[in-house]
Amino acid sequence: MLVKEVMTKKVIKIDYMINVLEACSLYKKYKIGSLLVTKDNEIIGIITERNIIERTICNNKSPTNTRVYEIMSKNLKTIHSLDKLEKAIDIMIKYNIKKLPVTSDNKIIGIITVTDISRARPDLSRRFMESWVRPRWKD
Repeated sequence: MLVKEVMTKKVIKIDYMINVLEACSLYKKYKIGSLLVTKDNEIIGIITERNIIERTICNNKSPTNTRVYEIMSKNLKTIHSLDKLEKAIDIMIKYNIKKLPVTSDNKIIGIITVTDISRARPDLSRRFMESWVRPRWKD
């Protein structure tokens, strides 16, 4: 199965200078789990709910005074729409990410998530669970 058969086509892009509160409003409006961050129409990062919680709320930063570029994940990993799902899983596990932008002709055309994969191929989602259930802390 190819990435393009499973990906979510709805991708919301935001300017890197908007504040975190504005980004939260877009999450609510579009009911999505991530926003792609742009600067001069070029994708420079991704912001997720986890970024907002860990890098804004837990650090006691003001959502109205914090710009999304300050908390976004950089070094964006992507996958081509014609790649197989197994490759998407390998990238997600290797880089410990749950959302992977999808490209075609050097443009972002969608996003594939752990949820997308588990809906389409529950048998493949076991690989995620095995990689994420390992304890990340010591008692």
